[in-house]
Amino acid sequence: MSISSFLPPRRTLMGPGPSDVSDRVLQAMARPTLGHLDPAFIGMMNEVKTLLQYVFQTQNELTFAVSAPGSAGMECCFANLVECGDKVIVCQNGVFGGRMKENVERCGGTAVMVEDNWGDAVDPEKLEAALKAHPDAVLVAFVHAETSTGAQSDAKTLVALAHQYGCLTIVDAVTSLVGTPLLVDEWGIDAIYSGSQKCLSAPPGLSPVSFNQRAAEKIQGRQSKVQSWFLDLNLVMGYWGGEGKRAYHHTAPVNCLYGLHESLVIVQEEGLENSWARHQQNHLALHKGLQQLGIGFLVKEAHRLPQLNSVFIPSGADDAEVRTRLLNEFDLEIGAGLGALAGKVWRIGLMGHASNQKNVDFCLNALKAVL
Repeated sequence: MSISSFLPPRRTLMGPGPSDVSDRVLQAMARPTLGHLDPAFIGMMNEVKTLLQYVFQTQNELTFAVSAPGSAGMECCFANLVECGDKVIVCQNGVFGGRMKENVERCGGTAVMVEDNWGDAVDPEKLEAALKAHPDAVLVAFVHAETSTGAQSDAKTLVALAHQYGCLTIVDAVTSLVGTPLLVDEWGIDAIYSGSQKCLSAPPGLSPVSFNQRAAEKIQGRQSKVQSWFLDLNLVMGYWGGEGKRAYHHTAPVNCLYGLHESLVIVQEEGLENSWARHQQNHLALHKGLQQLGIGFLVKEAHRLPQLNSVFIPSGADDAEVRTRLLNEFDLEIGAGLGALAGKVWRIGLMGHASNQKNVDFCLNALKAVL
């Protein structure tokens, strides 16, 4: 057997993630590997924390990157905040609300489901009804930007309702961070998680998270140990914590963190508000072009995510064949529908580095040629 080096093709990634990674981020990841307790690396970790506080728009001290993908960031939030017997209201309007329910149950909690149609935003009135019906609930969990549908919910209103009824909040911002307005402190979000591979345009493998003081106090006041040793914040923050000597917890993915650092520097250079505006501008250009091709959107205009566009597959088009031809003939990736939407929609991403007019034109022309 003789296996040679793997040389991946150069694709244009316009699916639901990962998104295109710039050469600048890839070059950052190729820099010399340091020890995970090296003073120079610790200094860079501090900068990652500061930059994550900027993109989350928070001053939370407990802000860092979990050394695993966004799904581990989700589990980190639930494993630390949910104890056996806790009642958690979970809002589901797509695939990832269902994964929240799984996490609650695996932590020994009881999930009370608030369900909306896939493609709709979470209905605040339904949430309030559930809060009134379950006064013993301690947490509310919802997805800000549902990756399976491209629908965005009103996080500010949902968080305010949860607090009104004495609940903490866990928010999925895997697809929303940097692509659409997200104001953790102003909205009062207690715990939030995201992923490196969406609008941050770093490779998959890291999950930015942030916890406020209310969440930290609940974690510190637990009656039982966090069920996950690796994700136990009481241990992890000995490594990602404040000033002074860091305690060894795990070997961090050093070069991946170089890439995340560089992607965050790029966001800082552009400016967060400018990033939000760019995603919206390119979404509108894509929307106009798809309309001309007779392709409609799943989500109502008021709730559409600019960075993830779920569109109906045109009548007569073969879902898998179109996506395969786009990949083989144009090196272009778009996403299939998930769950109940499989075979009904495509998910076209305009995330981070991939959100530009050139990609919009390229995608529209490729779709036109194949269709």
